[in-house]
Amino acid sequence: MKNNRRKFLKQTVASVAGVSIIPHHVLGKGNIAPSDRFNVGIIGTGAQSNGLVKRISRIHQARVIAGCDIHQKRLLRFTQLIEEQYEKYGVKGKAEVHEDYQKLLENPDIDGVVVSTPDHWHAIPAIDAMKAGKHVYCEKPMSHTINEGRMMEKVARKYNRVLQTGSMQRSRADFRKACELVRNGYLGKIEKVWVEVGNPSAPCDLPYEPTPEYLNWERWLGPAPLRSYHKIIVEADWFPNWRWYREYGGGILSDWGAHMFDIVQWALGMDHSGPVKYEAPIEPTASRGLKMHYENGIQVEHLNFGRGFGVRFFGSEGTMDISRGYFETSDKELVAIELKSTDERLYVSESHETDWITASKNGSKPICDVEIGHRTATICHIANLAYEFRRPLQWDPAKEEFIDDFEANLRRGKQYRKPYNLNPF
Repeated sequence: MKNNRRKFLKQTVASVAGVSIIPHHVLGKGNIAPSDRFNVGIIGTGAQSNGLVKRISRIHQARVIAGCDIHQKRLLRFTQLIEEQYEKYGVKGKAEVHEDYQKLLENPDIDGVVVSTPDHWHAIPAIDAMKAGKHVYCEKPMSHTINEGRMMEKVARKYNRVLQTGSMQRSRADFRKACELVRNGYLGKIEKVWVEVGNPSAPCDLPYEPTPEYLNWERWLGPAPLRSYHKIIVEADWFPNWRWYREYGGGILSDWGAHMFDIVQWALGMDHSGPVKYEAPIEPTASRGLKMHYENGIQVEHLNFGRGFGVRFFGSEGTMDISRGYFETSDKELVAIELKSTDERLYVSESHETDWITASKNGSKPICDVEIGHRTATICHIANLAYEFRRPLQWDPAKEEFIDDFEANLRRGKQYRKPYNLNPF
């Protein structure tokens, strides 16, 4: 299998040589000097990376110049995507492909990397990239454990790197307006919030299947516990199901919680904090009913309220539902209301990817900075622990530790399979 992978990589590199990597829609506006371009490498070329590549390719000053994956078919799809994106603009330059992301990080021309791997592979390459002088766009949830997230934040600050978390609903005007309505009291005093985001994670108990030759399974597992391959973890028409299992993800609770709990955090002004108490239902099979309590008394409940994945805010003067498919208030005029000049306004980002690149070039914080991504991911991690333990968890957001719960504190981190480890400093 190793020989086959080497052969594939050689063929892929040969096939992509000469492919255009410069979005020549900029030619009519004047060429971008090489020193002004923001060159991007993609670590993890699965389904999520496709949209990111296309959106980054449309940015005036950016270009995707390299990709990395341990899945040979996805590497080939990446090279084809680059061709599709840039062929009509002419041939100029070469795109790199690698199986080892460290090779990608060695390229001094790369300014930033997109980490779009499964969750259990987020922290290690993101930290390595920042240490190598690269800015990072890390898909959500930002981390796989609480300790990973805090370590990623510390590395970003130490090396003065920008890390944008891919909770891209913050770059949508409807979500921003919804949060501004909450912040400015248009719903009155917020009393409770309902959030629907899907099931918590479960342990992976899939049976053995033989590993296909096009996949480096040992490397895919990386720091996760050793187990045999199974196709539904890796293969799918679109998104594979590794995210269901706690060894690799955090269930749909984390996958969509990193979007919807993030909106709750933004609306309530809690980007640097979070709930202090988590209460899961005691029924061992219940996948809804978790209640999270903020110190100010607001209760957030993980609840299917019949409208798909979304958020419902209850205020003393009305309610509001917000998701990707609807934005509705009990007072129908609120959705279109013009905010007053004295109202608090939130960070405006029209493009999550452009915002990352602009922040990286300016040295400013992006809309979903590493601290924000860490705090939202922490909610997801604790929510999963609460469903697993089926007992109340008391959390200190300032110290980032559980109160009087030795077992829960141990689970702020995880054991990495050798030889994989976090090496932050």
